[in-house]
Amino acid sequence: MKQLSHLAFALILGLAFGCAKKDDCCPNCEHAEKKPTADAHHHDPPHGGTAVTLGDEEGHLEFVRDAATGKLTAYLLKPHMTGFWRTSATQFEVAAKVGDKTETLVFKAVANAATGETIGDTAQFEAQADWLKTTERFDGTLTELNLNLPGKTFKAVGFNFPKGN
Repeated sequence: MKQLSHLAFALILGLAFGCAKKDDCCPNCEHAEKKPTADAHHHDPPHGGTAVTLGDEEGHLEFVRDAATGKLTAYLLKPHMTGFWRTSATQFEVAAKVGDKTETLVFKAVANAATGETIGDTAQFEAQADWLKTTERFDGTLTELNLNLPGKTFKAVGFNFPKGN
């Protein structure tokens, strides 16, 4: 009888506290960890904006729209969005297809005293256009972004705003 009560006690503890390693005990339970799949690979943009992958995950641009001012801010990010990627580039352009018109957005480098960024050493760029105040979606093409690093020029990178690429 004593052994039966020990067994019952162990069973109750196991049910109350669960298993030590979730995947081993019950892979179909709600609490089992989900294993990532190959097509689940993604990164969350740090500002909650639209992520555009450059090259083969060599970097990213994140676009953040401010509808009130008609401003679109672009942040240049390192591979896997692990941090900001400062560049000596002072501007780049995006051709935006808005309805049946093509608009050109010229993104200019922005200095930021809080981060020590200067024109010619920054990861932040801005473009302003009145049509951005009312346009929530457009198809864009980064015409060329030269990061002034060997082999780091990105051309004709297509994306949708706000979906990304």
